[in-house]
Amino acid sequence: WHPFMPNGFAGVMKGVSGVFFAYIGFDAISTTAEECENPQRDLPRGMIYSLIICTVLYILIALVLTGMVNYKELAVGDPLAFVFERVNLNWISGLISFSAIIAMASVLLVFQMGQPRIWMSMSRDGLLPKAFSRVHPKYRTPSFATVVTGLVVAIPALFMNLTEVTDLTSIGTLFAFVLVCGGILFIDQKDMREGSFKVPYVNGKFIVPFFTLASYVYIFLYHPESVSTFFSTVDPLRPELDAFHVIKEKLPMFLFLITTIVLAIYTFLKNFSLIPILGLLSCFYLMTGLGWLNWARFLSWLGLGLIIYFAYSYRNSKLNENIENEAI
Repeated sequence: WHPFMPNGFAGVMKGVSGVFFAYIGFDAISTTAEECENPQRDLPRGMIYSLIICTVLYILIALVLTGMVNYKELAVGDPLAFVFERVNLNWISGLISFSAIIAMASVLLVFQMGQPRIWMSMSRDGLLPKAFSRVHPKYRTPSFATVVTGLVVAIPALFMNLTEVTDLTSIGTLFAFVLVCGGILFIDQKDMREGSFKVPYVNGKFIVPFFTLASYVYIFLYHPESVSTFFSTVDPLRPELDAFHVIKEKLPMFLFLITTIVLAIYTFLKNFSLIPILGLLSCFYLMTGLGWLNWARFLSWLGLGLIIYFAYSYRNSKLNENIENEAI
């Protein structure tokens, strides 16, 4: 375990970006609201408890793995099985490999349960065709949405490697969390229904601008070499890259830095709450560690979604119809 962080804090956060998909199962819990007796109480508890349990287990497993072999040897497809094979416990290695296959099936079932219900809710709101809200007469599940989910996931997965799939999953989920945190900032507190769940309000008017300014000053004063490298068109680790490729790699971080400045200004002017600001910036920062190629894939996927929205969803949205009726 020495050194504890061989690649520094930046290396840790880049690793977090890459494995974030392992934690997003908690989001699937929120899609089962209709099946809960008391969703306002049960869903937050279920999500928080599942996160705590998974986090503790992941930390313990990581400590055991890195304690048994050097972390540099774990750059394999099945590190858990590899470690036990490395210490001549082949029967445990085989058992873990078999268990991994079973676990992969259970993970697939979790997403097959969550995504169809999201599409079913969108269909009920008019954002997708009515077929997506079709419920099976016997099993009472969104049958059509489940089949489409399986096809949409399975077909691209045939032509992409595991890293590409997991990174695309991570960046898409992180962006969804960014939108949720950003949306909370603009919710009018007067429109909140009595008894509904409320995000605790902590005024970030001075906290966010102060820490943003302090962070920039600290980096410029104590890490000037990192600043000069960041604004340089030459990558010292890969000098063969031309200026275009170097700048392209840094675009996500440029966007993040601009976002922090804009949010700091708006938080000071609008008295935004601190908690959603922290959530937004944390998720956005993790997105910057996934590389420009994943950003390009994500933006292409986002563009397809916007085309579907403006071509179909906007005109058929029930919320849009309600607004038009109120205007009349």
